[in-house]
Amino acid sequence: MRNQPEDPRLDGCGPRDVTLYTRPGCHLCEEAKAAIAPILREFDAVLHEVNVDEDPALKERYRWDIPVVFVGQKKAAKHHIDVAQFRRQLQEAGSS
Repeated sequence: MRNQPEDPRLDGCGPRDVTLYTRPGCHLCEEAKAAIAPILREFDAVLHEVNVDEDPALKERYRWDIPVVFVGQKKAAKHHIDVAQFRRQLQEAGSS
């Protein structure tokens, strides 16, 4: 039996689709987005931003745990981005 993703939106994600759970005014989210932008371009990855405040279930789940970043269906980071680790995760996602 296949594991269900944390959010049904992740179900259709490809291995190099990156989902950033965020909310307006979140400085950590803006820092995360800026940190991953050059890596996304390097790997030709697609960024999907999801405002957790627009979905009650996500707002409850991630309340103060944003930003949360998924690569495909796998959680890659929470709160802060380790750029080297994120690059490795995208690299591995493309080779699987």
